[in-house]
Amino acid sequence: MILAILRLAGSDRYRRRGTMATARVSCRPRWQDETAPVSTRAERSHVEVSFVMPCLNEADTLERCVAEVRACIEAHQLDAEIIVADNGSSDGSRELAERLGARVVAVPERGYGSALMGGFDAARGRFLVMGDADLSYDFREAYRLIERLRNGADLVMGSRFRGRIEPGAMPWLHRYLGNPVLSWLERRLFRAPTSDFHCGLRALTADAYRAMELRTSGMEFASEIVVKAAVRRMRIDEVPVTLRPDGRSRAPHLRRWRDGWRHLRFLLTLSPRWTLLVPGVVLAGLGALLMGLVLFGPRTVRAVTLDVHTLVIGSLLVLVGYGAATTALAMRIYALVEELGAPAPRLERSFSVFTLERGLLAGAALTVVGVALIGVQAWSWWLTGFGPLDVSQTMRPTVLGATLAAVGIQTVLVSFVYSMLGIPRRRGVPRR
Repeated sequence: MILAILRLAGSDRYRRRGTMATARVSCRPRWQDETAPVSTRAERSHVEVSFVMPCLNEADTLERCVAEVRACIEAHQLDAEIIVADNGSSDGSRELAERLGARVVAVPERGYGSALMGGFDAARGRFLVMGDADLSYDFREAYRLIERLRNGADLVMGSRFRGRIEPGAMPWLHRYLGNPVLSWLERRLFRAPTSDFHCGLRALTADAYRAMELRTSGMEFASEIVVKAAVRRMRIDEVPVTLRPDGRSRAPHLRRWRDGWRHLRFLLTLSPRWTLLVPGVVLAGLGALLMGLVLFGPRTVRAVTLDVHTLVIGSLLVLVGYGAATTALAMRIYALVEELGAPAPRLERSFSVFTLERGLLAGAALTVVGVALIGVQAWSWWLTGFGPLDVSQTMRPTVLGATLAAVGIQTVLVSFVYSMLGIPRRRGVPRR
């Protein structure tokens, strides 16, 4: 089980190296679905581009957004459709979109991601262009994204930071802290070559969308698209775009702290290697070192004497570190099974070695050894008539035994969790 945890450190080696420093990843997709029914491809062939706008009470700005989309279509002679993914508007946005000639798709499940996925699922185009319906983006700039898709890109991101941010378009906190920090973190964790993870104007191919198997329903959907494109080695391009002040008369749907946390939580869940695994292994290693130093008696380091108190602290570090590492592995398995993160061949292969039964045996062995050490001390205490004990001597095997028993019991418990999480992946149960 411990070796299985260490294997997790190598399970993220799907990340590319070297080429990710550029703003363009050159790699032909190995995920492309060439086995799709001919009828499906033929049905989509007459529409090249589907413009998809999520909509929740956007009556103030929807008409101007649709007009800009039509201007883009007419200026470049596109075979295109306009889809408004209505997320339960009550201000007449749906009726307005129908009068403007857009195709309205009702998406009852609330959320930014839900609305976009509903629109994408209904789209007939080979290319999908997504943009907010609040007038913050100029859809006439979308043609530059479409050109990149025609040239072989799978995902094209708009970049507000490499383009232009008009005065008043982005709050200071978002511009200089929130977006830069989250984008930097996502580049570091997933090697995604984009300067602006959260730009609302972007485009992707319909094949790429189907291959991504997107899951999230909220604002973190914006991050999930980029993360999955990066870990599946799709080609990601980036073009500069303009961000304008939105034209709404109501408050924005975005909640900076709630949605920022949802983005961060999503990223940490997909990359437990640096947030839980490495810190956990370091803590457990440090704890084991401290325990080893004083296990057989006090040890003086310069003018400092280490004794049973150090042993107790070492035990605590071992337990906390082991808990963090096993949690990291559970998160990685969950992401793998739910197809939220990247494939992990090593982790999948480890299921054939580190089975539930072997985990149970290893945990039981550790528990038995730990209980035996505690039992020996209890026996010795009984022989003395339950009298006073020499704490400096009896505490050492007792603490060691308690630590081994706790690790063993935790190993038994997490073995059940890992086995349950790994059942669909190991048995090949279809996701849908």
